[in-house]
Amino acid sequence: MTFTIRKLTEHIGAEIRDIALTSPIRRETFAQLRITLAEHAVLVFHDQQITDEQHVAFTEGLGEIEMTMRNDPIGDGGPVGVLTNLDENGELIPPDDPRMVYHQGNGLWHSDGSFKRVPLKGSLLAAKVVPPEGGGTEFASLCAAYANLSEEKKRRLDGLVAEHSLAHSRDQIAPNLMSNAFLEETPSQNQALVRTVPETGKKALLVGSYATHIIGLPLEEGKALLKELLDWSTQPQFVYRHKWRANDLVVYDNRCCLHRARPWDGHKYARVLHRTTLAGDGRTVA
Repeated sequence: MTFTIRKLTEHIGAEIRDIALTSPIRRETFAQLRITLAEHAVLVFHDQQITDEQHVAFTEGLGEIEMTMRNDPIGDGGPVGVLTNLDENGELIPPDDPRMVYHQGNGLWHSDGSFKRVPLKGSLLAAKVVPPEGGGTEFASLCAAYANLSEEKKRRLDGLVAEHSLAHSRDQIAPNLMSNAFLEETPSQNQALVRTVPETGKKALLVGSYATHIIGLPLEEGKALLKELLDWSTQPQFVYRHKWRANDLVVYDNRCCLHRARPWDGHKYARVLHRTTLAGDGRTVA
């Protein structure tokens, strides 16, 4: 099986054509897709009306799947997480409901699972219901951001380590959004500020809303550097903006990009995405 690649921006994103994810996919095709994902960071598949079972099977073809966390509001310990503003009766959940306030954290730039001991390698989002306006997702290339830094800045970042915390991200939205059980499940972890993507050899920054401070630097100096790098990485030239269509599947490499959800009118429109994740391929620090 072959597929066609159409670049979406200079630095990030590619649309994959001429492939049906509802049909069996050869091992050689999965190998090509893994390389293509590492090269482009974000792969967009349109018109893929897949079931959760097919979604999981495609994920497993790309790598080891990581189960959702039991205390995460979008998961239950199984392979598929559901990001939705619909309740169990199919009714819209008010945007000020604590469940939706928690999800506002997805609107901050982040790399899925960078708060884990071994960060997540990738994520796959399948669009089930999308609003007619708003509710898109933006992706920012961490590889292009690093490549365009000055050599002096690259030398300064070499060997630096930052603490990452899910609680820190949610505290930027509102206090006490996480249960005690969820807090215990997600202790803070240290991550290298720069890591190398094995498939391409490219270096990528590791910043985002989970990063709290830089180990060994004065607190305010480290926080200022993290903000500087986040602002740098999310400049328009490094960003792909995805407008969702029903039955889109978007696969993104968390090692290579940040992402954030954009707002929509939750009083009027539903938005339902199903997500699977790929387990990480190793720690970023010893």
